[in-house]
Amino acid sequence: MYIEPPSVALFVLAMAASAMADTRMHEGERVFRNQCQGCHSLEPGRHIAGPSLHGVVGRPVGAVEDFDYSPTLRDSELTWTPETLDRFLTDPDAFLPGTRMVFWGLEERPRRQVIEFLQHADER
Repeated sequence: MYIEPPSVALFVLAMAASAMADTRMHEGERVFRNQCQGCHSLEPGRHIAGPSLHGVVGRPVGAVEDFDYSPTLRDSELTWTPETLDRFLTDPDAFLPGTRMVFWGLEERPRRQVIEFLQHADER
């Protein structure tokens, strides 16, 4: 019986994992284009109706200097983590009442996809 050397098996597993990660990123990018891009850019300093989401994960809520946030977001003491993004993107007005964001929320799967995309979008 022939057994693959560990390096070949590990390479195949790594390639499969990489392909899965690429697929998840493309799915998240699709959700971003369909649900977010009309109001948010990923370009630093480029704001549309909402602030740029460049570097959003790990950034304090309401912290982009040259964007006019609602008092709710501006005065928040939260940080955009995957968990806070998940809660916000489920129902923005329920999580942070008074936000100006006109958005009724995302279902769980697209929410996870776009959050993962935002976590890695700056690396692309």
